[in-house]
Amino acid sequence: VMQCSASLDVLFLLDGSYSIGKGSFEKSKDFAGKLCDAFDIHPDRVRVGMIQFSSTPHLEFPLDSYRTKQEVKERIKRTVFRGGSTETGRALKYILHKGFPGGRNSSVPEVLIIISDGRSQGSTAVPAMQVKERHITVFAVGIKFPRWEDLHVLASEPPERHLLFAGDAEDAANGLYSTLSDPVCTATAPGCKVESHPCERRSLETVKELAGSYVCWKGSKQPNAVQASLCPFIRWKHVLIKHPSRCFRTLCPDPCDSQPCQNGGTCVPVGLDRYHCLCLLGYGGDIHCAAKLSLECSVDLLFLMDSSAGVTLEGFLRFKAFLKRFLQAMVGQDLPMSVGVAQYDDDVKIPIELGQHKDTFSLMKSIDAMNFSGGRTLTGRALQYIAQHGFRSSPVFADVQDDLPRVVVLLTDSKSQDSVAEVAKYVKDQNLFLIGIGSSFMRAELATVTGNPQQTIVYSDPQDLFNRMPELQRKICSVGNPEGCQAQSLDLAFAVDASSGVGLENFLHLRHFVRSSCLHFIINRDVTQIALVTYGSRAHTVFALDTHTSNSAVLQAIDQVPFLGDSASAGSALLHVLSDVMTVQRGARPGVSKVVVLLTSGAGMQGAAAPAQQLRHNGILVFVVVIGDTERDMLLRVAGSPNYLVHISSYAELQYYQGLIIERICEEARSPVNLCKPNPCMNQGVCILGPGSYRCECHGWEGPHCESRVLRGDSPRSPALPPRSPVQWSPRGLQHFSRALQHSKRQ
Repeated sequence: VMQCSASLDVLFLLDGSYSIGKGSFEKSKDFAGKLCDAFDIHPDRVRVGMIQFSSTPHLEFPLDSYRTKQEVKERIKRTVFRGGSTETGRALKYILHKGFPGGRNSSVPEVLIIISDGRSQGSTAVPAMQVKERHITVFAVGIKFPRWEDLHVLASEPPERHLLFAGDAEDAANGLYSTLSDPVCTATAPGCKVESHPCERRSLETVKELAGSYVCWKGSKQPNAVQASLCPFIRWKHVLIKHPSRCFRTLCPDPCDSQPCQNGGTCVPVGLDRYHCLCLLGYGGDIHCAAKLSLECSVDLLFLMDSSAGVTLEGFLRFKAFLKRFLQAMVGQDLPMSVGVAQYDDDVKIPIELGQHKDTFSLMKSIDAMNFSGGRTLTGRALQYIAQHGFRSSPVFADVQDDLPRVVVLLTDSKSQDSVAEVAKYVKDQNLFLIGIGSSFMRAELATVTGNPQQTIVYSDPQDLFNRMPELQRKICSVGNPEGCQAQSLDLAFAVDASSGVGLENFLHLRHFVRSSCLHFIINRDVTQIALVTYGSRAHTVFALDTHTSNSAVLQAIDQVPFLGDSASAGSALLHVLSDVMTVQRGARPGVSKVVVLLTSGAGMQGAAAPAQQLRHNGILVFVVVIGDTERDMLLRVAGSPNYLVHISSYAELQYYQGLIIERICEEARSPVNLCKPNPCMNQGVCILGPGSYRCECHGWEGPHCESRVLRGDSPRSPALPPRSPVQWSPRGLQHFSRALQHSKRQ
């Protein structure tokens, strides 16, 4: 995280001899790449070059070859091991003769970083001294098991500040920066200090030792006579030798030391002096995880809590804790709406009447005072009572309207001992909106009670209940609102597992889920475009984003999707979506939110994390829906966040999660979009952002999106814009161009 931003010329001198070997040479390259992280590489600031030496020195790239850190690191990775003898002295003489190739001729400080095992086959003392006399700062970095006394000769004074060990890459990068921070680089960040600490230098020496003796025969002065004797048996062995030393490092205070994150949030350091807070669900009203005031809808809200023996005292206390945390997080200190709380077993009590409290603090005290009763579970009777009597109290505030939507949230974890079959119809007739919350085994009863699986929230374990707070908030505020994203523009791709691990019957469940999900979107060129990919060991595009322009056409195409039946590779499916679906050539629209929904059995996920990260890097959300048992850590690496992972126990339960999945997709559709992600420019064109627009910088191609090859000579040119066109594209004009491009492609 530390960077030297001074004007500086840095030359790496990498030992590529046989004594290093190919494996250690790769480590040297990796270490050189890590050291580049300590430099702000730019033609006007830090320039970096590299020489590889063995029998002879070889210039890999001069200092003026690359302009960015990423380019330098990529070039270092491509460096090939050469092999040969270790002629360090000859390499130093090359630098004395040639200087720093591509450098600024000593007008800026020069730093030479030698990465070697120090086992030179020639003398290095004289050329090393001459290099240092030219005011070149020399760092000697040991690799493998170096000969430290030889590296001492190479390093600048004092040697303890200029000797590093590549095996401890992070410490070595810190040590390099610590030495350069004064006076070469910019001043150390506020609060940081350079300090010394004890360390070890290790080397491997070959020594001779007496292993024992053996009987041998020796000649005698007497003619024709020999005599027996004991002869020493010598063997060679490698001995690890440790040299105590002093190392230097820069220590900075942790920006999280002050514990800035509230309400159980986790502080994550970012750089030397910044941080961000990972907030618990329901918090995140500001950067420090304040209570999130996100219940931005006006409703009359009544919670009905199961207090029967079936839910147990533990379950009742859990519901109370959930209710308190939800109201604190979603509503805040003042109550902008009427909230009431009731509890039931054989009887129904309303200890907190609707609108009784004006602030959250007094409401919390009343919730704390509620006691467990432990009778029978008469859910049907309780709901009927609430429908008749729960919303009779008049509003506390004069400006609160009497005709607000009325929402009942049922919290239960026990099967009802009376009939609930007619409750849903009766509650609906009273113009109440009912949401049911319970554990997994309550799923069927909650669907019956509410009359709609989309109005149920099912949790898998006690902690998962608290993770459902945002989902409850969305359902409360969706009263009277149609589902789906409606007129919000969206490019949506489904990647469906059609492997043998899913099986034909379960594949039909997945296909039906995709079909019913599409009913929630307005499908045309201007609003939602949908693509479908199925995959086994290979991925297949069933239809692209621009193939169908109506809901009926998409539904008809989904009905024809065949089952594949071979092994699964989710990684190849995600790569296919990135390269062959979410592209301008295949109908993707710049400036429109993009989402991939991966429907999988969990098989073949091993190689999916990297492609998923590539999609996110290109501004495409990856939403993972997994049915069955799969390792959660691996699924989280693919999804990138628990918010974009839905884990379902069986295919039959998939329908109950459709509302949640569509809500989260639509949240993404409403989020800001980077016009250059994914890159709308074809043929390696570079997308350059402007205020509310972008342009494509083309090389060898032309047109608004680099779609036409530049014609040489007198050949007729297409009527496109010239190369490196400065014309900028705003979101309003993007879709028209996309359609024209597809039309010309078909012709």
